Amino acid sequence: MEKLELGPDGELPVRIARAIRDAIVEGRLIVDQRLPSEQELAEQFGVSRPTVREALKRLAAQSLIRTQRGATGGAFVNRISYEEAADQQITTSTLLLSMNAVDFETACEARYALERACVPFAAGRREADHLAAMRAEIHRQTQRGLSDEGFCASDVAFHRALVDAAGNPILSYQLAGAVEAMQPLMNMITFTARSRERIVSFHTAIADAIEARDAGSAEAALAKLADYTVKLVDDVRAKRQARR
Repeated sequence: MEKLELGPDGELPVRIARAIRDAIVEGRLIVDQRLPSEQELAEQFGVSRPTVREALKRLAAQSLIRTQRGATGGAFVNRISYEEAADQQITTSTLLLSMNAVDFETACEARYALERACVPFAAGRREADHLAAMRAEIHRQTQRGLSDEGFCASDVAFHRALVDAAGNPILSYQLAGAVEAMQPLMNMITFTARSRERIVSFHTAIADAIEARDAGSAEAALAKLADYTVKLVDDVRAKRQARR
């Protein structure tokens, strides 16, 4: 492996992790390639083995490397799947929304704009499994004994199925945060005011249009759902203001 250079900023473990990460991203370290030993890396970077070990822990936490024990073990460049990366995307998106106090309108605008981009692909590429998943969630949403938490989870699952129907793993990854982080945020704010029947009707219209490969009608139904969601928030805010 060619010599890796430390960047000028940050603590040593961070700089070492960044140097190795850059080598992976740029293709100088390839999937399944074994990294030098901790001792070799320590000598290369001119640091202690504990410092290297901390850097490797950071890379492992990002799923960029994996470690194996035994005589043939060591640290190896990991092969990251879109599914694994999506979990990190969801966590990051959730933290960004909660820590930066993103207002509801901004989150709603972004979430539905991103999902609408999937609709034409979903209409053209949907398969029986995607339609079955959407119909199953619609059926679940009509059950009388379904809790608010259960309805919210089903709501997320419906939209996830719609995104997955687009048949594009990159879009599914990019939208994981939008659907599975932003949608729960919207549900948390609006669940006390919304009509399950209205939402089921929107979902049914979307599923019907996707099944008919009618992208225009699916986009129109999704737009109506977005408008309804924004109106719910306005109603909730108005009621809270009136109580004050």
